[in-house]
Amino acid sequence: MIYWHLFLAFFWPGILGYGGGPASIPLVEHEVVDRYQWMTVNEFSEVLAIGNSLPGPIATKMAGYIGYEQAGVLGAAVAVFASVAPSLMLLLALLQLLYKWKDAPQVKRLTAYIRPAIAVMLGIMAIDFFRESYEGAGLVQTVFLAAASALLMFGKWRIHPAYVIALALVYGAVFLSS
Repeated sequence: MIYWHLFLAFFWPGILGYGGGPASIPLVEHEVVDRYQWMTVNEFSEVLAIGNSLPGPIATKMAGYIGYEQAGVLGAAVAVFASVAPSLMLLLALLQLLYKWKDAPQVKRLTAYIRPAIAVMLGIMAIDFFRESYEGAGLVQTVFLAAASALLMFGKWRIHPAYVIALALVYGAVFLSS
């Protein structure tokens, strides 16, 4: 029964918490503190503080921690799944709808309008990454990593970008950490 309660405790805030993790925090608190009494308000605030100090979505971090505290690894998995299930269900429904209407002229136009915006956002992100790399590692290291990455991905080796990123992380850990 604990797994079902964990699922419900994080599923309902995921549905009702319009605005993402921060908007669902009071709803999670109601479930965890008031309804199921797994924690006190003070304990919940400590979990919230720890969750805010870590990178990533707050709702899934809290779900994982609370689920683990209540029912171990399986409880953490159930709680995290429940916190992302509403978004996952909506995404699948929207993808099904998009697939159904993929040949409609309106969808093709929408896609054509979105592509340039995505390209601009990716370009801005790349420039920001380059600037941060230049400021953190210097011009020589930045140019070396960019050139080596381009050669590995687009040269005769055609290495998958995930592996190139992993290699760059190893390079940075070995040669750039100080």
